[in-house]
Amino acid sequence: MLAEDEALALLSRGRMELEGRLVDASNTTLRAEITLDGLTRRCVYKPVQGERPLWDFPDGTLAGREVSAFLVSQATGWGLVPPTILRDGPLGPGACQLWIDEPEDAESLIGFVPAYDVPEGWLPIAQARDEDGDAYALAHADDPRLSRLAVLDAVINNADRKGGHVLYAPDGRIHGVDHGVSFHVENKLRTVLWGWTGKTIPAESIEVLNRVGELLDGTLGEALEEHLTVSEVQHARLRVRRLLRSTRFPKPPQDWPAVPWPPV
Repeated sequence: MLAEDEALALLSRGRMELEGRLVDASNTTLRAEITLDGLTRRCVYKPVQGERPLWDFPDGTLAGREVSAFLVSQATGWGLVPPTILRDGPLGPGACQLWIDEPEDAESLIGFVPAYDVPEGWLPIAQARDEDGDAYALAHADDPRLSRLAVLDAVINNADRKGGHVLYAPDGRIHGVDHGVSFHVENKLRTVLWGWTGKTIPAESIEVLNRVGELLDGTLGEALEEHLTVSEVQHARLRVRRLLRSTRFPKPPQDWPAVPWPPV
């Protein structure tokens, strides 16, 4: 995988050629090749004009929220969100994110498993039955990579962490994608990563939250204000402070669906 600075230069200045549309996405989401100085990679391009209006998020802001999620991820040092920038493209301004190639035999750390056969080390979060009445559990691995992603989601107030929004890179890293409905001022956290609810946040993540909190009061906060409202940035600061005070993973909301649909 490209180094972050190389990827950002490629995304920012490369020549983009569209390959096709990802038809399962609710908003216009295009795959493209992007080339700079002989280097070619794939990217995901989400033009602002293709964003579907939402009742609870201002129109035309989803691309900026995608970029904001990358900026917070970058501040953590965890590399969870692929390099993402806002740039002009064939269909106008939009979010441009480095494409992650998943190997065909990529591990899966989230999914529905038979309720009687939850893998050792996995954390069940919900129960369901199929059309034949067989019981299944929605569960995820007790994995530090997912734990970090759960912390990131709590900071950015991610309203749509589906299992399918977690990608598995060939080098063993995981990546979270699709963050267009994040950073709302109201608590809208919806995720399949509730397995650590109420448990103590690992010390390493607490150190990272302290660093992110400091950056939100400085350069990171300024960078986010290019894409978010002042109030949205302030609420991100408040979420970090609440996590540091409690030192525990958040609990599911009572007035909002806790798990996105579909979950995976």
